[in-house]
Amino acid sequence: MPGGRLTQQERQQIALGLADGLAYAEIARRLDRPTSTVTREVTRNGGPTGYRADLAHRATQQRTHRRGQAAPRGPQALPQPYGRDAEAVRDYQETLTTVFMTSGLPKMMARVLGCLYTTDAGSLTASELAERLQVSPASVSKAITFLEGLALVRRERDERRRERYIVDDDLWYQSMIRSARANDQFIETARQGVGILGHGTPAAARLENAARFLDFVSEGLIRAADQGREVLYSRIGTTPGTAAAPRSDGA
Repeated sequence: MPGGRLTQQERQQIALGLADGLAYAEIARRLDRPTSTVTREVTRNGGPTGYRADLAHRATQQRTHRRGQAAPRGPQALPQPYGRDAEAVRDYQETLTTVFMTSGLPKMMARVLGCLYTTDAGSLTASELAERLQVSPASVSKAITFLEGLALVRRERDERRRERYIVDDDLWYQSMIRSARANDQFIETARQGVGILGHGTPAAARLENAARFLDFVSEGLIRAADQGREVLYSRIGTTPGTAAAPRSDGA
């Protein structure tokens, strides 16, 4: 963790902050820690309603002990391009994974997505993911199927006929459209209910209001996604001082 591991006293302050209803950012400010450190700590140890300082401290000690025992067999920090600090990259990948988990992804799916996003190629094979994450190929396969269903990854075969799992810019657009369209079934069903429950009745009015709201938000989201899609193809430089022109191939 940035600035070293959390102490037991800091964990007690986190628990007090959660009990007082403070946001993660405010707790982090009082501890002089990054917000991501507090977010990761709470997510790992029961969430905001189940966090206990003593249990969190004991769990961290146990994890550290297990890692020490498994160190000879565990994954080594991979050599990094561009002069990156390998340990810093690994810590960042863990932070990114925590953010994905906080947004609602299950842990394994979040780990796979975090691993893909921190590779320059933005793609890995099942065996590469399994090796990097120290999990079984079956776990990777299950995670990829889940992420594909959310339009967060896609797959294709490379020149060696190996299946590769890919994250690229357009997936953000596709995922946003999918999220907007996911409301369509509820909107349609809600409006069916209006006819059954009777126009003007409290229950029907509630359903109609929900349908109108979601319809409005979904259409606005789709328009925004279409307008913002160009941002995804405005490339920044891949090396310092280098800028690339936006794509013009219409993809």
